[in-house]
Amino acid sequence: MGILLSLGAALGYGASDFLAGVAGRRGAVSSVALLAEPFGLASALVGLWLIPWTGPTGASLAWGAMSGVGGGLGILALYRGLAVGRMSVVAPVAGVLTALLPALAGFAFGNRPGLIALLGMVIALPAVALVSGQSQGTFSRKSGVPEAIIAGVCFAVLFIGLDRAGTRSGTWPLVSGQLVALVLIAAAAWRGRGVAIRWRRVGPLAAATGLLGGVGNILFLSATGKGELAVVAVTASLYPVVTVLLARLLLDERWTRLQVVGLVVAMVAVTLLSL
Repeated sequence: MGILLSLGAALGYGASDFLAGVAGRRGAVSSVALLAEPFGLASALVGLWLIPWTGPTGASLAWGAMSGVGGGLGILALYRGLAVGRMSVVAPVAGVLTALLPALAGFAFGNRPGLIALLGMVIALPAVALVSGQSQGTFSRKSGVPEAIIAGVCFAVLFIGLDRAGTRSGTWPLVSGQLVALVLIAAAAWRGRGVAIRWRRVGPLAAATGLLGGVGNILFLSATGKGELAVVAVTASLYPVVTVLLARLLLDERWTRLQVVGLVVAMVAVTLLSL
């Protein structure tokens, strides 16, 4: 069940990132993030009626707030990277760090996955890296890779914070996290003068971005209650595969041979992780 939930989270995150990249090319990145975040918060509030909880604790809210710091800063970095660079490069680079750092944290927390799951984790990490393969200019100024690296580290903080918050408080950690993220994103939008927003241009895409990202957060939080962080974080971090597939199908972004190999290896990794 933990694997299925984390795969659902990967679908939500991947689709959300794709829409964010499209919206970011139509308007200011901070404006897109500012429009999307309230819908993510609304998803967390709806989750309070869908997922049983015993009451928020100070610790769970604090860990949720920490996840919000990572989520808010990660969103700003990732959306900018997706807007200025190739989605098929930016999303996978971020995914590598999003998978690796929580996995290492999980081992530090005492996670001990089975041999088959461990093999799937080992395969998943290079799979995400291969999906980011590009023939040249990967680290050029407009590649979006620097932003992707920052986003990956921040999203790792998001995953670790949600895992530490636990599931006994339901989606309350997500509520505190989304509120913190909203404040950070609003400050960035105000500083960047991104508050002048054209709803018709980016609004619907931003709303869908926030909702899908919010659903992804709920599924990931639920997955941490059903499985170990080292496994569910790696599984959820396969979200770049979804982004890359959508970019290929809808934006006609071309794949390199390395990316094709990475997609195949990623499917093998998912199979092993689900056994």
